[in-house]
Amino acid sequence: MENRAPADELETQLLRALRLSDPDLSRFDPMRRIISHDDFSRGHCGWSQLVGNYEDTLDTMLPGYAQHTSAMLSTLGHWDAGSHGGIDSSYALKIATRPRAGAQNVAIKRLTMRARCPIRFEAYVTFKPEATELKLGDTDVRSFGFLFDLQGGDRDDGVERVMPHMRFLNAADGQHVQKWQYKSQTAKMLDIGDGSKTNSHYHLAPEGWEDLPGGTQRLCYNEIATKVNWSYIRFDFDLAEMKALAFQCNDQVFDVSGFEPMRIPAMKNLWCMLNFGMFTETDVDKRAFLYIDSICISGDF
Repeated sequence: MENRAPADELETQLLRALRLSDPDLSRFDPMRRIISHDDFSRGHCGWSQLVGNYEDTLDTMLPGYAQHTSAMLSTLGHWDAGSHGGIDSSYALKIATRPRAGAQNVAIKRLTMRARCPIRFEAYVTFKPEATELKLGDTDVRSFGFLFDLQGGDRDDGVERVMPHMRFLNAADGQHVQKWQYKSQTAKMLDIGDGSKTNSHYHLAPEGWEDLPGGTQRLCYNEIATKVNWSYIRFDFDLAEMKALAFQCNDQVFDVSGFEPMRIPAMKNLWCMLNFGMFTETDVDKRAFLYIDSICISGDF
């Protein structure tokens, strides 16, 4: 009698074979269904500036958001040898801070969810300060990281707005730290403008970050200020249970059993929200750059 694989196992094998045969997807390890595959050689792919809430005038925007600027497409240009380009194309997405110690910038992709399932976020990234000096600058970038902004549907029970945040704290006050951190508490929610329809909170405020257990890691940082090497990150999260499942950066897999995302009451107009963000922060009066070659977001549904 012929030994045949179950239908779901056969489907898994076929999907894996197809993806491994595609040079753009084979660097990722996606779940069953790809939600989006963002190759920034094709443009911004829906990643835009994180604009803070405002009402009547832009002056009502919280200062944390007012500092943000638009992400841009970049060839990773530099003064000594031209440009790096992406991993296998000319372009990457560039998130740049203002040249002020502590300045941050965020790019965001805004989606909605169609299933409460495990999802996987994968990206290839690199970080550098602006090469304005003939020295390495390996402690000039304070941090980079990623965030999700999630909320269940209007018919779900016990809905909260859930916001997983993870950052690599590279340096603080000119000294290397080099460890992963998460944030479980957000800033106070504030009313915006004179009405009661809009409020805001700056969830990337510097206070409240906690060390991820066993989260120390030294990332590749090349020998002069203009060189870059790409790093891989992967974060799995369950949209049904609203909890972290796994986190990996390059060759290290970290324990996320103690990871706790920010949780706040559900907002009245954010049903089924599925947002993803990436950010960076500078430690000195020099711009910090986070470059993203490509991102794959997938789900098990």
